[in-house]
Amino acid sequence: MASTSSTTLSISSLSPLVDATAPRQTSPQCVTLPTLPPPPVQSQSRASKTTTYCGKIARNVMAMATGEAPAEVSGTELPDVVKIIQEAWDKVEDKYAVTSLAVAGGVALWASAGMVSAIDRLPLVPGVLELVGIGYTGWFAYKNLIFKPEREALIQKIKGTYKDIIGTS
Repeated sequence: MASTSSTTLSISSLSPLVDATAPRQTSPQCVTLPTLPPPPVQSQSRASKTTTYCGKIARNVMAMATGEAPAEVSGTELPDVVKIIQEAWDKVEDKYAVTSLAVAGGVALWASAGMVSAIDRLPLVPGVLELVGIGYTGWFAYKNLIFKPEREALIQKIKGTYKDIIGTS
């Protein structure tokens, strides 16, 4: 029969594997492994130096392009687009309905993008759809854009539809 003393390991024989700073376990069956060293700091400082350097270059290019020192931007002044959007939002009576339509439009856009992506992965469908699109574009140009009377009728139809949607002001 084999002796069991040769197969038993003691914690003192594993002392190079035991972290001296870690608390000792009371059970002889548990052994803690040393912790990994922290990641090198050199790559982080290099990234921040690169970002700072690129920012300095961008400022210098901006100053050289305009020929003058960059002016301080005041934080209280809003662009004209934001003012127009705020005025339009203040005029809206049913903000809940407009917000719901915007969210529904975003969900529909997301769903349609997923559907187009799924169709695009099918083997022959993208090529066939491209041919259909080229054919329809040619037919539309021949029917509505080549001859002057049809072109004028198309322009009048577009203007009429625009007035129906926007309304007369």
